Amino acid sequence: MNKVVSFLFIAFLLISCSEYQKALKSDDVAVKSEAANKMYEAGKYAKAIRLYEQIAPVYKGKPNAERMFYFYSMSLYKSKQYYLAGYQLENFVASYPKSEKREEAAFFAAECFYKLSPEYSLDQTDTNKALDKMQRFIDIYPESQFLPQANVYVKELREKLEKKAFEIAKQYNTISDFKGALKAFENFLADYPGTPFKEQALFYRLDSAYKLAINSVESKKQERLTYAKNTYSNLIKHNAQTEYKDEADKMLAEVEQELQKYTK
Repeated sequence: MNKVVSFLFIAFLLISCSEYQKALKSDDVAVKSEAANKMYEAGKYAKAIRLYEQIAPVYKGKPNAERMFYFYSMSLYKSKQYYLAGYQLENFVASYPKSEKREEAAFFAAECFYKLSPEYSLDQTDTNKALDKMQRFIDIYPESQFLPQANVYVKELREKLEKKAFEIAKQYNTISDFKGALKAFENFLADYPGTPFKEQALFYRLDSAYKLAINSVESKKQERLTYAKNTYSNLIKHNAQTEYKDEADKMLAEVEQELQKYTK
């Protein structure tokens, strides 16, 4: 029985391969289109793409082009060619505004850019682009069946941008550029008030303010010590039982000791 199944499977592959090769060489657009659709339905997206690429210029602008361009776009998407897929899917949405596949294509187009978003440590141009496109999809299709997944993607993309901004600010602290760190953390906390990195940001802002103040020139020391004390208060106000409390308390004690010099 297994031999029969294997024989039939091999025979199917040979026939399929033969049809594909004939379609590639054929000048008949209908033959190419039928073969391309068969390849798509069989999950042979690379072969389908090659055929769709041959017939796309001929189909452009014709009434029966919608189905072909949808399959072509989805072949690119399913073969993980996300740059090309995103471009083709956006073209489909723009070209066929009344298509029943428009919403689906719009979501997959936005998802392509989500897939292209890199690790937070790399350049986040594609992440910003993905966030804009996914948010636009949500705004246009607020009742979409894809809305739950779109919201998940938006949350992930925002958290990635937050992580990037936090790590940049933290890097200033690491290299002892405390002025740069304070500015970066102030911007970070203003831009992302609900960030999951808020407590860490408040602590590193305190650490930067403390180190800048303690090592400051005399003319600026009192002002900077007072600012450092305020950053301690912000951290404790956010979480009185913060994991950084012991370290923060030591900083506060030294800051207050230094401030006493200005009250005499």
